[in-house]
Amino acid sequence: MKKSEQIIIAGAGLSGLSLAYELTKKGITPVILEASARVGGRIETVEGTLGTPLELGATWFSDLHTNLLSLIDELGLEKFHQFARGISLFQTKSFEPPQKFFVPESESPSYRLGGGTQQLIDALVKKIKSNTIKLSTKIKAIEDHGESLKIFTDSGESVFAGKVVLCLPPQLISAELSFDPALPSNITEVLPAVQTWMAGSVKFALEYPSAFWRKNGYSGMLYSHAGIVSEMYDHTNKAGNKFGFTGFLNGGAAYYSQEVRKELVKKHLVELFGEQAAAPSVYLDKVWNDKYLISGSPVNQRPHQNNGHPLLKRSYMAGKLLFCGTETAWQFGGYMEGAVASAKETALRLVKD
Repeated sequence: MKKSEQIIIAGAGLSGLSLAYELTKKGITPVILEASARVGGRIETVEGTLGTPLELGATWFSDLHTNLLSLIDELGLEKFHQFARGISLFQTKSFEPPQKFFVPESESPSYRLGGGTQQLIDALVKKIKSNTIKLSTKIKAIEDHGESLKIFTDSGESVFAGKVVLCLPPQLISAELSFDPALPSNITEVLPAVQTWMAGSVKFALEYPSAFWRKNGYSGMLYSHAGIVSEMYDHTNKAGNKFGFTGFLNGGAAYYSQEVRKELVKKHLVELFGEQAAAPSVYLDKVWNDKYLISGSPVNQRPHQNNGHPLLKRSYMAGKLLFCGTETAWQFGGYMEGAVASAKETALRLVKD
């Protein structure tokens, strides 16, 4: 293949893999360069010691997420309803009993993916030629060479491509990549001001040998302004034979060690659900602030700030450089739906060109 015809995708998260899959269906074989040692980006499912798929990243979706649902169906994967039956808890103060409420069955449900969200990533990888994904390969700089772009990696290697698609958080692009010639000032001002969804979030998951909360009439749903757990849900698997919780810790928890977070989470749950909550078979958590998601000291912006900004929809370097990814989506920026929608849109632009 001529270097002017090669397409390189930076990022093997859901948007990058979905884009590669869409191009593969059209007879185009791109190369994916991924900075980390794994695929999936903000999707990460870890199996507990009892076999429960525990989500540390993106988990839920709904009937509004039509592009994602279409992809799930196309790949032969199965969704199931997030369990919400029984007593749910809302805790406003640590010294008052939690308020109890019920989620009506008629409301629009949230879904999870059977086997864990990683099933989506694994299914996409199987559809893409294995030798097209290069892990632990970080792009540092991009130079315009007329009919092609020259990409430099942190290992000192370089490669040419006719098109480069950056499926990375815009803030990370701004902080970590250099361009020659420099990108226009309007886009360089926008990139660092695009909020990266999940950045700074602390996701946690616990596995238990039984769903004791269900037996006691609880849904497992918890919202708290008083303890370390700010938001939590039942995490029983699709078959109903593997059990756990997953959710988010309050922002301050990121500054504790994992061991301290574990003890505080268990203490919080014992206060609300009883002593059975004190003995999970597994406790896991992840602070989403690693170098593959954010860089430097980004200014805290409002949620979804500049997601879907019109300048992210344009091409640069004479049409050879494009942005993709969930933060570029017109709708549902930051979510899995945004990642898939942006990939489909970008694939159409590349084919038209």
